[in-house]
Amino acid sequence: MGRGRTNPLKQALGSVGSFSMTLGLPGVSFGFEAKSGRADSGALDFDLLELVEDLDKPLKQHGVGFAVFVDEMQDLDREFTAALLGAQHKASQRGWPFYVCGAGLPGLPGRLAGVRSYAERLFDYRTVGPLDEAAARQALSEPAGRSGAFYTDEALRLVLEAAQGYPYFLQEFGSAVWQVAPDSPFTESDARSALEAGRAALDAGFSPARWSRATAAERSYLRAMAQDGDAGSATGDIAARLNKPPKALSTIRARLIAKGLAYSPRVGVISFTVPLMADFIERQYS
Repeated sequence: MGRGRTNPLKQALGSVGSFSMTLGLPGVSFGFEAKSGRADSGALDFDLLELVEDLDKPLKQHGVGFAVFVDEMQDLDREFTAALLGAQHKASQRGWPFYVCGAGLPGLPGRLAGVRSYAERLFDYRTVGPLDEAAARQALSEPAGRSGAFYTDEALRLVLEAAQGYPYFLQEFGSAVWQVAPDSPFTESDARSALEAGRAALDAGFSPARWSRATAAERSYLRAMAQDGDAGSATGDIAARLNKPPKALSTIRARLIAKGLAYSPRVGVISFTVPLMADFIERQYS
């Protein structure tokens, strides 16, 4: 590039530096000085739009894009969520190479739509559910086989049944098998001991982290839900079990959804956001 001309990508990255400072992240500058007057107003939605606009042309020239990846997206505060949605919406309209890629609990689409009504048509939503039986079996058997170990049929059946195809639980229970089994093959007895150890590990971290966020009234509601397992509960059934009119429980239901403990897959139904929560709740009262 000739003397006196400005590198457009370097200039655009100056906006990144400016924007990072408005977020209180002065270290995110890519080694370039902040660009005064762009993406530095302090208004998050406006600054993010300016940032994406400034990146548009130089990124296209280099054949690349800019993406923001967010895990547990339902936990973002409303202001930042609105800014991301607004920027993605404008980028879609103007063809800017900007993308928001988020992952979260099942209630995430509803939360996004509650922040910006157009969010329901802004994203390509994909549900990541449990593995099918063949894939779950492979997830346990193949790594064991590479290490010269294997499961008996009954041991494998017990672990697969307990994990219900969810990768995290396959990992937790599978790890417990290796911890408790004295040698290979892994037997039915090994599997039963591993399931006890795996549930104890879940009860010490995964499930209590959610249960502890619930108030006494919310726990009563969750306990009533647990009677239906993980299949979901009719809100009318919950009200009957708690001997209260459905409207009297609407606030509790809304709080559980806001806390990410439950979601509504369809009108009149409420479900746990994570699997095996019903089993955990039942163990608290057994």
